[in-house]
Amino acid sequence: MNYSILNFLEESGIGILTISRPAVLNALNSQFFIEFNDFLGSIHSLKNLKVLIITGEGKAFVAGADIAEMQKMNVRQGYSFSKTGQEAFNKLVNLEIPVIAAVNGFAIGGGCELAMACDIRIAGTNAKFGVPEVSLGLIPGYGGTQRLSRLVGLGDALFLVLTGQMIDAAEALRIGLVQKVVEPESLLFEAKSIALKIAGNGPYAIRTAKKVIYKGFSIDIDKGFELEAESFSRMFENDGPEGMKAFLEKRKPDWN
Repeated sequence: MNYSILNFLEESGIGILTISRPAVLNALNSQFFIEFNDFLGSIHSLKNLKVLIITGEGKAFVAGADIAEMQKMNVRQGYSFSKTGQEAFNKLVNLEIPVIAAVNGFAIGGGCELAMACDIRIAGTNAKFGVPEVSLGLIPGYGGTQRLSRLVGLGDALFLVLTGQMIDAAEALRIGLVQKVVEPESLLFEAKSIALKIAGNGPYAIRTAKKVIYKGFSIDIDKGFELEAESFSRMFENDGPEGMKAFLEKRKPDWN
């Protein structure tokens, strides 16, 4: 499929997916979700891909959903549009490989929800975050009411959603919405550096750790401990032997 909104480049196992609708600050519309779902559906064919970075072109990561498109919707269409976004972002969460959001500029509404669906968020000092849907008489519809509280806690989630207030990168870092803030010109370099560090670790261990963390977050802690122990044991027939042998031999592992 030829994309009109998404641009993808891969180098050394690191993929960079750029959302490119700069004239409308990369607002999410139906065409975006068609292309995004197609990309996620074909990502398994990228055999060497170890980490995915998502960013936006221009001065925005994503400045929300396309209001001009939503304004014409009825209740049935609104439900479908919400489920489309939720399902697409859930696919992102469920990717085996880690996903890093490199947030350049505005991550508002659906853009903030997209960033929250990534595993790690790195922001430029010029980044702005917010879920201002209530100012339009709406609420977040792509998973924002659920993911935000899980990332920053109930109090900060309620504050951000109910006020619709925008926050800067420093405040996003303080409340735990992002993991690191860097100068804008260093954003992609930092994201790539983190991606390369992840890519240098045991690939099976990385996939398993991501899966266990997400699944464990939604189950009873004792069941989580059992899930961890069972998953830990499988490392000894996968990445573990080579990783431990390389450590003892003071060399880099040769992951196969």
